[in-house]
Amino acid sequence: MMTPESMIVWSLALPLLAFVLNFVFGKIPNLREASTLIIGCVLFGVIAMLSRDVFSGGRPEWVIGDLLPGFSISFQVEPLGMLFALVASGLWILTTVYAVGYMRGHHEKHQTRFFGCFAVAIFAALAAAFSSNLFTLFVAYELMTISTYPLVTHHGDEEARNGGRIYLGILLSTSIAFFMLAIAWTWFLAGTLDFRVGGILQDAYDDHRISDTGLGILLGLFAFGIGKAALMPFHRWLPAAMVAPTPVSALLHAVAVVKVGVFSVMKVVVYIFGIDLLGATGVNVWLAYVAGYTLVVASLVAMTKDNLKARLAYSTIGQLAYITLGAALANPSGVIGGGMHIAMHAVGKITLFFCAGAIYVAAHKKNISDMRGLGRKMPLTFGAFAIASISIIGLPPGGGAWSKWFLAVGTVEAHQYALTAALMISSLLNIAYLVPIPILGFMKPIDQDLESEQNSRLGQDVSLDRGSENSVQWQEAPMMCVVPLCITAVGSVLLFFAAPWIYEALLPIVE
Repeated sequence: MMTPESMIVWSLALPLLAFVLNFVFGKIPNLREASTLIIGCVLFGVIAMLSRDVFSGGRPEWVIGDLLPGFSISFQVEPLGMLFALVASGLWILTTVYAVGYMRGHHEKHQTRFFGCFAVAIFAALAAAFSSNLFTLFVAYELMTISTYPLVTHHGDEEARNGGRIYLGILLSTSIAFFMLAIAWTWFLAGTLDFRVGGILQDAYDDHRISDTGLGILLGLFAFGIGKAALMPFHRWLPAAMVAPTPVSALLHAVAVVKVGVFSVMKVVVYIFGIDLLGATGVNVWLAYVAGYTLVVASLVAMTKDNLKARLAYSTIGQLAYITLGAALANPSGVIGGGMHIAMHAVGKITLFFCAGAIYVAAHKKNISDMRGLGRKMPLTFGAFAIASISIIGLPPGGGAWSKWFLAVGTVEAHQYALTAALMISSLLNIAYLVPIPILGFMKPIDQDLESEQNSRLGQDVSLDRGSENSVQWQEAPMMCVVPLCITAVGSVLLFFAAPWIYEALLPIVE
């Protein structure tokens, strides 16, 4: 029987095995994809077994060794990282199934490279989730950036290359200019980079080796250095990356990339600063307001976007700001709300991107204004979109209702009522930019002229009867696209009922 320590090793080894097998079976697509799916299922099983020990109070550890004195590659699993690992490994399975249907449906080139880089990205996500110190987290963070660059530029055209340059430029420049400096400063102050319950900077503050102002600056270096958290003004990489195929967008927005960003912010706040130190000094308040500004402005921008993926991209920027806000509140309700929102947003947002890709595969539509009446042709897709939207908005029975509730409680406990108002305004804006999409799909008549023109472009022989809205027979995307989005939509509802378990699981990180 495997020990918890060996489960950490297997959890990190399995995605790398999937990477190798992708290239071994590169010329046999069925075998290549089957091996990825089998490994994904085994990986989720291993992590699920590991979670029983972690949520029971265990803290398994695996130390590889020191690269330099005090700079070790080592892993220790705690509840927040365990929750992130469960989300990432579970969604990897569904994203792989979806990607197979999408990539084959579009006859995409370089599929072996695509699935290989995807596996490395999952490895980087798990390495970040299990990291026991800032150095290991930084290495995993940078590996995530490098491994996802080929995915962002997958199409290889000028638009993809421009998007990739913005993606790589912003994420590398912020991590080198700010994140590395913050790590070095932390090492100088604390003499260690290990994550520790309650933080590692309290002694340095008590000994007057760093002032309140210094703490605020250090927090800013971390917050903006972790560019994947997409705080404004370092957010442009995320919309730029929308040139990638939809499965990559799902990876970016739900499974790995952005979640590594906000997860890293949470880890730094809880295990480097400590919520008691931040709460006592008040140096966290400015960051909470930056997050509040980001979540409102991103929601306003999302309302202006007609392209569905662009609207969802700005929605993601706003939703990530919820998690950063939870960390910046530096109180138990805020931190737990932020931790819960990592899971709630992941499942809801991946559903929305799955739906966007399914609409493009089946109907070749990207713009929301072109989707009139399409819900009656694709009821499963648009129904799943509506369910996931409820969760993102924060309404029962969507899981996001609980995470947003705890975030709102956190703002009240911190006596930051302006931030409470920002949360409420943002949720109303979520309604304004998400709900009209299924309404347009289900309740508006089909534009027959548009359908006729598009069918002509696609070379389809379709006779239009002006008196019938059903004369053009749209259908759902391939089953491998539709089944995952239905599962994640159901997952958005199941998370509503799983909230008490998630709450109990996260309590140790704030006690």
